[in-house]
Amino acid sequence: MSNKNIRALSERKGLNDNLFENISELSLKDVVKEEFHELADRFHLDDSVVLGTSSFYDFLKPENRNKKVYVCDGTACMTSGTQKSLIKGLEKHINADEIGHAACLGRCHSNSAFMFNDKTYSAKKKEQLNQIFSKKEYSQEKKYQTGCNTTPVLTSPIDDLNDFYALAEEFTNKPQQIIDELKTSNLRGRGGAGFPYWIKLYTVIKEKADQKYIVCNADEGDPGAYSDMYLMEHQPHKVLFGMYISGKCVGADTGVLYIRGEYPDSIRTIRKAIKELTSSKLINDFNFKIIRGQGAYVCGEETALLNSIEGLRPEVRVRPPYPAQEGLYGKPTVLSNVETFANIHWILKNSGKAYEDLGTKNSTGTKLVSLDSFFKEPGIYEIEMGTPLDSVLNDFGGGFTSEVKALQIGGPLGGIVPVEKIKDLTLDFESLHNNGFLLGHAGFVCIPKDFPMIRFIEHLMKFTADESCGKCYPCRIGSFRGYEMIKKARYDDYKIDRQLFNDLLETLEFGSLCALGGGVPLPVKNALQYFEEELKAFFK
Repeated sequence: MSNKNIRALSERKGLNDNLFENISELSLKDVVKEEFHELADRFHLDDSVVLGTSSFYDFLKPENRNKKVYVCDGTACMTSGTQKSLIKGLEKHINADEIGHAACLGRCHSNSAFMFNDKTYSAKKKEQLNQIFSKKEYSQEKKYQTGCNTTPVLTSPIDDLNDFYALAEEFTNKPQQIIDELKTSNLRGRGGAGFPYWIKLYTVIKEKADQKYIVCNADEGDPGAYSDMYLMEHQPHKVLFGMYISGKCVGADTGVLYIRGEYPDSIRTIRKAIKELTSSKLINDFNFKIIRGQGAYVCGEETALLNSIEGLRPEVRVRPPYPAQEGLYGKPTVLSNVETFANIHWILKNSGKAYEDLGTKNSTGTKLVSLDSFFKEPGIYEIEMGTPLDSVLNDFGGGFTSEVKALQIGGPLGGIVPVEKIKDLTLDFESLHNNGFLLGHAGFVCIPKDFPMIRFIEHLMKFTADESCGKCYPCRIGSFRGYEMIKKARYDDYKIDRQLFNDLLETLEFGSLCALGGGVPLPVKNALQYFEEELKAFFK
């Protein structure tokens, strides 16, 4: 059965009786296989479709259904060295086989992170663990710094919710005016790709369809990044307004927020904000739907995310057609990330020109950056594009708590920047790209001086292999072969053939369907370039 046919059958039930949510519910209950068969039968699908989805996600797959705790193994927690002692502490409260792992829980600012009873925690002392496991309703506030070095676009408070949403009335039936302001602003996607947002609206407007969608990619899976989490938990209405006015612009009446399951507090906060809108009747012609992710990094890729919402296995789609042409359920869809949507209210209120005046010519506006626990002042900072990186790290981050040799900027697919290069870089798309790095989500993960670089790139290859959707051979096989080679070089009497390894990286970079397999060569190449002396013992 082709994905197109499955998509059509899934659409029949729509978002209110969503296939993915049904599969998730049954999987989390660990029901007998007959109930999965009944679900497949109700949707007129083959059992393999339901099985393919339920066996893919970290939180749903059969071998993880007994897990009570998920420990973060993202790069920020890994380099901090906190997780081994955390696991030992957890084993005093639950069985070892009840402990699973999550790619990142958004507590990069504090580490020692785990998820239990649909809440996330950081626990560095046994007294904290005792408190968490003895009190079922125990909650722990996320504590990190926030700040801004310019006109606040994303971090400013909303004084009056009625006035905030009243702005939409000024743009009723004025789609071209909305597009013109966004075009002038040169707002580029904040999820990593930097694609001009106005083009997505323009493309969807031109498409003729009885149904269109707005989809917010809130599957912020990059270890080291928690800016989307900040926006959803502290500025939810900026995100919702951006989706709403985008819908009014293109003729969509439904907005879907796909929020990663590792952010349970974000889901609760967004749900509360939607209820505020409903009860106050601030909007009455647009519906919001939250879809909870179930642990899959690849769902941060836009087409895999769409497949996930539809209940399909989250494999990357071949493009074209693009989501703006054939997106959710095959309908024209505006799909962008949390931070992009959150910028829109300020732009429409203050003008695209005012936004354009912030930042640089090609990287306008501001960017939220996430600083990890190796900074003296870890937190979320709104920084004007074009700001020297040295200022970001020292004036806001307060410098490092211990000696650091490099930073990975932009998640596990972002560049590895040696500290001596920081002085040459500014916070914008062009500066980092032109120097062989990547802005991405602007999460900063520190690599301490005593952390082996070979271990770091081994982790990146394993992460890619674990999170690959498996659709394309270069990513599925290549990442695993890369992991095998590095692991063998670390633990056995084996040296990696450098030419063979370079060929593997080239195959990954140019042969992969999406940025997961295609992106991981960048940090590995950076490591080989800037830390050649440290790594040469593992190569021949």
